[in-house]
Amino acid sequence: MLELELQQYLHREYPQENTYCEWKEFKNLKNSFCGDEKDDVISYVSAIANMEGGHLVIGVHDKTLKIVGTDTYNYDKQKAILRLTERCVNLSTEGLDIDEFITDDTNRKVWVIHIPKHLPKRPVFAHNKAWQRIEDFLVEMTTERMSAILDEPIFSETDWSAQIVPNATIDDLDEVAIAKARMMFKKVHSRIPEAEVNAWTVETFLSKCGIMKNGGITRAAIILLGKYEAAFKLRPAVAQVTWTRRDEKQDVVDYEHFTVPFILTVDEILSKIENLTMREMPGGTLFPDTMKQYDDYTIREALHNCIAHQDYTMQQRINFVENPTYLYYSNAGSFIPGTLENALTNEEPQAYFRNECLCRAMVDFNMIDTVSRGIKKMFNEQWRRHFPMPDYEIDAKNRKVSVRIYGNEINEQYTNLLKTDNSLTLWDCISLDAIQKGRTIHEDIAHDLLNRGLIEGEAPNYTISLGIAKATRQLQGYTKQKGLDKEKIKQMILQYLKNAGTDGAKRDSIYEYVKDVMPQVKTNEQQLRLLGDILSALSADKLIYAKGRIWFLKE
Repeated sequence: MLELELQQYLHREYPQENTYCEWKEFKNLKNSFCGDEKDDVISYVSAIANMEGGHLVIGVHDKTLKIVGTDTYNYDKQKAILRLTERCVNLSTEGLDIDEFITDDTNRKVWVIHIPKHLPKRPVFAHNKAWQRIEDFLVEMTTERMSAILDEPIFSETDWSAQIVPNATIDDLDEVAIAKARMMFKKVHSRIPEAEVNAWTVETFLSKCGIMKNGGITRAAIILLGKYEAAFKLRPAVAQVTWTRRDEKQDVVDYEHFTVPFILTVDEILSKIENLTMREMPGGTLFPDTMKQYDDYTIREALHNCIAHQDYTMQQRINFVENPTYLYYSNAGSFIPGTLENALTNEEPQAYFRNECLCRAMVDFNMIDTVSRGIKKMFNEQWRRHFPMPDYEIDAKNRKVSVRIYGNEINEQYTNLLKTDNSLTLWDCISLDAIQKGRTIHEDIAHDLLNRGLIEGEAPNYTISLGIAKATRQLQGYTKQKGLDKEKIKQMILQYLKNAGTDGAKRDSIYEYVKDVMPQVKTNEQQLRLLGDILSALSADKLIYAKGRIWFLKE
């Protein structure tokens, strides 16, 4: 290509320097491959690999990206890659590649070295030091970054989704799915001219997306683009989403199984949801308009996450259950961020993925992102709509992750509080959401909320405070939610057992008698726990006693 065309290409593909991309002149590669530390090719390769991987553009001006050319005397791409792996300790060869460009009119040469991210627990060294880039400076790796790398859990060295499927060919892929993938790719990579993407063959397009390698079809390609019958080539792995609808009694009223190509069938799955238009919205009249029961981004993001992060080696289905007031998703595999708090607070992109090849392709097809914002955005969307927060259940022992997305109001006080207090943070809302669901929150967090007048009560039986109830004109509801105090409930229980006489009463019968005057913000489980505390207190005071499961009034 002409120098002007190459210049335009470089500006389009590598528009700025950051932790993922570096521009360097390095006019003589022979010297630059074995130069001074912090100022040669291997130092920059180490620094880029020790973050998220990226690109080193050689033969361009450091500040302007203007092409100056580089001399590759006695160096070809194969020799250069060999030198990099020899001199950069721990550098992975998977994804390590070099693109060479020579301008037709000026005969200037530019190299782009594609650098893979470091392997888990293995920082990349050059000149016996690990390097990283901070702003415009190359520095020896900080203690914090080194600790972050060394603390990473080790997964299999091979990416299951990147493995080639034996005997699979282009004919195993769905033409409509490929067409949609190409369309989405153009949206994500808008800097690449549309005509250029359209001119790519199917093989070139799939190779650009990393799901076709050396002519072989990867498992990721089958999962996203494969024909229905191609799913059998993934066995014993299971590539299937089971949608189930349950009624108020949790009885199954409908179900259907969906499989590849997921780039198409996700829309079919989501179309099954009865996403009702809500006219009586949370909090009453302050909503200016109607809205759907579920936010489209949230329900799509949750399903895409299941597909992207499913551990397909566990041979399990992804479950998607539609309940009257919430949606339930579950997938097999450990939760990569470790905890929900990590997922919500991490400001950096996720360091690695279980299915790297699959995830990267889903990014290219605009199905997920890899900058750790998806889960946080789901929480923010529920906050914006004044709905309960998503519930994540991380079962590390059984390697299962599930999430509930709510499409209804649980507690009117919580909803009104979100609408009337603009000073609340996302973490405030998550803590208040836990209270409305009858869950325990950390003592320090509860102390802060108490001091700010947002909640009242004693651990673990907190409620929205009386001041907030008055401010939102829900004093009547507050009184009902708070229920009678413990002493009055104790008197009711003593009277009930007196009436029962020698027959006594089971706890379930006592509960039915007093439940309407107990705090209504609690779940049944929380109410039963509170009742148990009251019965234990009465027993400790020697006012009642139990024989087996029967309680009696002490004479």
